[in-house]
Amino acid sequence: MSTIQPGSFLTLHYRLAGPQGGVIDTFSGKPATLSLGAGQLSPALEQRLIGLEEGARARFDIPAGEAFGERNPDMVQWLARKELDELGEPGERYAVGEAVQLPTPDGQGQFAAVVRAVRDDGALQLDFNHPLAGQPVTFEVQVIGVL
Repeated sequence: MSTIQPGSFLTLHYRLAGPQGGVIDTFSGKPATLSLGAGQLSPALEQRLIGLEEGARARFDIPAGEAFGERNPDMVQWLARKELDELGEPGERYAVGEAVQLPTPDGQGQFAAVVRAVRDDGALQLDFNHPLAGQPVTFEVQVIGVL
């Protein structure tokens, strides 16, 4: 039976949940496929997978701040309406709690933020912290395949 090692290619179901419940859950849909060490999961999550065998099911309770770091107040920033129109859809309306996808500075990828406030002039206060930053996390996994 194959065992997960650094650099393993995996197919698995996993669930990440904070104190308020589930954030990411693949158990009810298509399993995830990833390469350990490629940055698709946080290092704290990847470390817990090492040594698990194909077919294993496990649950890990990870202390606050370890899975996705502590919340960083510097990652909560205002973005002017003009910049939003340049980066996304001009005139788009945003609501508090909504996730917004923005292009990376090089235009090669995207990153997400959550809208925390909307000013009358259309500017958004965006939180770029991971939704589970600074929280204890439950990480459940079912390893389907290891290459």
